[in-house]
Amino acid sequence: MIPPPRILTIAGSDSGGGAGIQADIKTITMLGGYAMSAICALTAQDTTGVHGVLPVDPAMVAAQIDACVDDIGVDAVKIGMLGSPAIAAVVADRVERLAVPVVFDPVMIATSGAALADAATIDAFERLMRAATLTTPNVPELAALGGDAAMRARGVAYIAKGGDADGDEVVDRLVVPGRTERVWTAPRIVTRHTHGTGCTLSSAIATLLARGLALADAVDGARRFVRAALEAAPGFGAGHGPLGHQAVRQDRDPGS
Repeated sequence: MIPPPRILTIAGSDSGGGAGIQADIKTITMLGGYAMSAICALTAQDTTGVHGVLPVDPAMVAAQIDACVDDIGVDAVKIGMLGSPAIAAVVADRVERLAVPVVFDPVMIATSGAALADAATIDAFERLMRAATLTTPNVPELAALGGDAAMRARGVAYIAKGGDADGDEVVDRLVVPGRTERVWTAPRIVTRHTHGTGCTLSSAIATLLARGLALADAVDGARRFVRAALEAAPGFGAGHGPLGHQAVRQDRDPGS
């Protein structure tokens, strides 16, 4: 039996289960990976918003990462909500030493609109973007990072996600230094149940990269996984509800 790829998600916990560590673990599992976690922050969160945030001590974040990497090993890393500049620094210290794919989702604002990163934390993202195989900003995050011009000047690979833009179609652009830009266009799935789409996409990309897919193929498969999960949303909650990760069966595997 071939062991599953080992995926470490470094992110915040969503008590409502729709985003963060919980969405990552569901995604990794449904795509055939083995999920490990280093929790950076606890949130009191549901479909209507984020009601409280408690960052974890940076030393504890580092200890979680070290425990997973030193004993179990790791084939890819997904980074999401970090919680503080100090946490961003210790995460950068760890991932810079790893020779595996790293997908960085620069989480700044929750789907509900709650801020999840202050200015100092955003400044600390620079090291993580340089260490990452791919950075996955949405529309407001890309703007906060300086836009396309600034990202190209950094010389990093990124996917500009278009789900937050207006229009009947969603346009996602994969920009890799030295390569032709890859663009995906698809009809917008009209639903209020979109909580955790960014977390799901980034953890799916990390899992598919660990399985050996090329970057563009991993993005393509991850996008299809997110769309299937959006269509299978269970309808929970009064606000932005969670995706239906559990309904995307492996016999519909987008990585195949």
